[in-house]
Amino acid sequence: MHQLTIHTKGAASEVLIGESYRNLHRYLPADRQAVVITDANVRRHYGDIARGLPVIEIGVGESHKTLQTLEYIYEQLLRLNIDRNAFAVAVGGGLVCDAAGFAASTYMRGIPFGFVSTTLLSQVDASTGGKNGVNFGGYKNMIGVFSQPRFVICDPTMLQTLPAGEFASGFAETVKAAVIRSPALFDYLERHAEQALARQPDVLLHVIAEAVKIKAQVVERDEREQGERRILNFGHTFGHAVEVLAGVSHGEAVAVGMMIAARWSAGECGLPSGDVQRLERLLTRLQLPVTTDALPGKVFLKATGDKKRDGEAIHLVLLRRIGETEIRRTPVNEIKEKLTRYFYPYH
Repeated sequence: MHQLTIHTKGAASEVLIGESYRNLHRYLPADRQAVVITDANVRRHYGDIARGLPVIEIGVGESHKTLQTLEYIYEQLLRLNIDRNAFAVAVGGGLVCDAAGFAASTYMRGIPFGFVSTTLLSQVDASTGGKNGVNFGGYKNMIGVFSQPRFVICDPTMLQTLPAGEFASGFAETVKAAVIRSPALFDYLERHAEQALARQPDVLLHVIAEAVKIKAQVVERDEREQGERRILNFGHTFGHAVEVLAGVSHGEAVAVGMMIAARWSAGECGLPSGDVQRLERLLTRLQLPVTTDALPGKVFLKATGDKKRDGEAIHLVLLRRIGETEIRRTPVNEIKEKLTRYFYPYH
């Protein structure tokens, strides 16, 4: 098992990579009533994890990442007579962890919580770092908080029940972690892409641990995304727009967003063409898309309405080379022309 602690201002979050979900009870505080928040799919496979605990079951899918879901969680917490001395446990993927983390952080002004992360996407990214939120007005994670879970259990054996497409989607965030900070992890993924897709336990444990280490290092230095943490948004500015417009999964959209950002980087930051090609080949081998049917103009309009907008500019995360990023504050009126230029080769 790999165990690391993310230290932020006034909080410490234990990430347990390779720990069995069956050991959840070891990490629950003995002096607090625990309540489990999950969804129907996860409960069907892992209902035994909640034995003896009250369960709140929310809807499945991105369409449920809403204020209405939060309202439902609050109602159920009240129905169960959950008070400020309780402890919430989210068991699920990114949606469950985001919604449950937000609800716990705001219910009665905040109760502590932990995660059992059940998807590759959430194990390498969504469940760590302390961002919890829901979508609003057609924009991703527009309403949210920064609040760290007490613990995150990442059990790779839980990934065996994921559908192939959902599993592959999680590799987008793994590739992102490698491309922004770790040439060594990128090389490893190139050498082991097929084994990773085949869900070989030792390969999965290694890539999850390395991706989480990268995110932990960044979050510790910049929890609230005032500077360095912005590099974790590589591929997301345009990816979020593609996700909404094309109706694809988060990972698929991020993969497309990374290719747009890579071509942009080649034109503006000197990213070698060989690095662009390596990224495209790796994403393709991991069964992720590198293009979309969404139109550049619509992507521009959606992207420039994103919460990451800073006045009349957006902080774009670009690459100088694999493992080295550049954050460039780019005026909105400059983005439209350049987006079309770097988008169409993949359209």
